Amino acid sequence: MLKSQEVRALAPEMDPLRMGMGWSPEDLEKPQILIESAFGQSHPGSAHLLELSQAAAKEADKAGCKSALYFATDICDGMSQGHDGGNYSLVSRDILASLIEIHAGATTFDGGVFLASCDKSVPAHLMAIGRVNMPAIIVTGGVMKAGPDLLTLEQIGKYSAMFRRGEITEEQLTYYKRHACPSCGACSFMGTASTMQIMAEALGLMLPGTALLPAGSPELLESAKRAGEQIARLALSGPAPREMVTRKSFENAVMVHAAISGSTNALLHLPAIAREFGVELSAEDFDKIHRGAHYLLDVRPAGEWPAEFFSYAGGVPRVMEEIKSMLHLDVMTVTGRTLGENLAELRQNGFYQRREEQLKAAGLTRTQVIRDFGAPIGTDGTVAILKGNLAPEGAVVKHSAVPKEMHRALLRARPFDSEEEAISAVLRHEIQPGDGVIIRYEGPRGSGMPEMFYTTEAIASDAELSASIALITDGRFSGASKGPAIGHVSPEAAAGGPIALVEEGDLIELDIPGRVLSLCGVKGERKSPEEMETVLRERRARWRPKEARYQTGALGLFTRNAASPVEGAYCDGEPENR
Repeated sequence: MLKSQEVRALAPEMDPLRMGMGWSPEDLEKPQILIESAFGQSHPGSAHLLELSQAAAKEADKAGCKSALYFATDICDGMSQGHDGGNYSLVSRDILASLIEIHAGATTFDGGVFLASCDKSVPAHLMAIGRVNMPAIIVTGGVMKAGPDLLTLEQIGKYSAMFRRGEITEEQLTYYKRHACPSCGACSFMGTASTMQIMAEALGLMLPGTALLPAGSPELLESAKRAGEQIARLALSGPAPREMVTRKSFENAVMVHAAISGSTNALLHLPAIAREFGVELSAEDFDKIHRGAHYLLDVRPAGEWPAEFFSYAGGVPRVMEEIKSMLHLDVMTVTGRTLGENLAELRQNGFYQRREEQLKAAGLTRTQVIRDFGAPIGTDGTVAILKGNLAPEGAVVKHSAVPKEMHRALLRARPFDSEEEAISAVLRHEIQPGDGVIIRYEGPRGSGMPEMFYTTEAIASDAELSASIALITDGRFSGASKGPAIGHVSPEAAAGGPIALVEEGDLIELDIPGRVLSLCGVKGERKSPEEMETVLRERRARWRPKEARYQTGALGLFTRNAASPVEGAYCDGEPENR
């Protein structure tokens, strides 16, 4: 018996309540489908999802089910940048996941179509799918077009810093701001939104080739319709997500992450998602899988092209074709077939030829966007996990975006207890070549772990600084960030991590190939590891925790209970006083 029918027998008020909103007696007997989306007029990634939700619902109903639309609207990281609104970004992921869990659990359904586009909504939906464990398909809202001269939103941070330094006029900045987002969809670069859409497909929870389709395109609407048809089948025959998405599925996703130079925020989201599927995925797993992985995607911010060209070049299936020797092709997917079977079908049905015609219209060839496996951009992945006495549990760096001259460096510590203090110092030219800019108390338990986007952009847009300093933080970075940025330092300062003990003039050893991030000197003078251990022990005895910034509300809950950055910063870690 379907789960929904079992619950009907236990809840006699359910039938009349559903009939009160227009359901017929026949509808009550059908498989019941949750159509859950992030629709809302909150930002371009969600404003267009209602049409897609309705299309999926209509097809599910035509296939013999009865669907119901639910909404868990997300916020926009871009709109929350530059003010305290950014502190709500990461916690919104966990609250959205819990709201979706409530929707699915309080009124029982037999399957669900989940629609989202962006930084926190896609991870939230993926977490919820693992948690509620009913047959499910993700439909992502695609990507927006680029603006004039291929202008994309991640360039606005650079132009804003240039304006504040007097390098461009206010009129130029205004023009860029007015033309950077010409349509709905995720921002057109390989930020966290685009990365997580790709991760959803790489995990096998989307129909093949449907991640990062152009928003507003007939193909995107068709993908929503096909998802509605397919969920009707899955509701009757399964499998449940935890039966389908396994350790191998997550390993595939991390390998794809390496191939696309995905956002470092995936190192927060994929471990938190894996946990809901009963899979342990660690920062060390990312480091291990990225070593030797082929980096193929020439898309911004690390590459040349807007993300709208990704699907034209063949999207996730083309990336997987190129790296399939490194993938588990036997994993199951929502098509009811294995990954290997899906790729074989796409090769036979003209999928790649149709996509390359779209790319040809843009004046590009496929290998300009997605390189061949044998001609990669790089062969050592794109992210690394650094460890040492400054980050005993680890820190994350996208080494593919770091200038080669900064892969090994000895830095002078310049610690700041907030991003506001740090960016002010950068823009006032108080940061000098050879400095290691420390931003601390911005981790999950410090301030909610906002992005250090404007500071990274101020550094990356300064040719001298971007090749001569490093930014080190227990906070995180935007998927749009590039340059010498090291984040997720764990343990974080608010939890008493060594980053809280750094003082002005300390020496920091950065060795990306050796995976090292360590304090190695005091007041510009080198010390032995044993001497540094003594120094840190003495400083720790003097250190006192800062008063919690947030005592109540969502941020109070999150900052008291968040796990460490390298564990995924999920919102049910050990209580702070345990």
